[in-house]
Amino acid sequence: MTPFAQKAVHIIQHIPKGKVMTYGWIAALAGNPGGARQISRFLHSMSRKYDLPWHRVVNSKGKISLRPDQGYELQKALLQSEGIVFSKNHTIDLEAYLWSP
Repeated sequence: MTPFAQKAVHIIQHIPKGKVMTYGWIAALAGNPGGARQISRFLHSMSRKYDLPWHRVVNSKGKISLRPDQGYELQKALLQSEGIVFSKNHTIDLEAYLWSP
């Protein structure tokens, strides 16, 4: 695993319950500000192996990137079970819920 991937996995593993991070914020903290898509790939390929809280990662608009019937409902339910509230337009208030390590 590359140093970038190691740092990203470490960051994701430590996102606390009731908080979220964005793909881009994780990439920047891990040393690659333009690596948001890599974070998405890491989550897809490594979540089970490293028991990552994948559901706590959202896009920069505070929205779930997964499509309906492809994980959206599960991610939303998991976040809501941790106390995260969604607005009427299905977004998360990043000022309230964004985690900054």
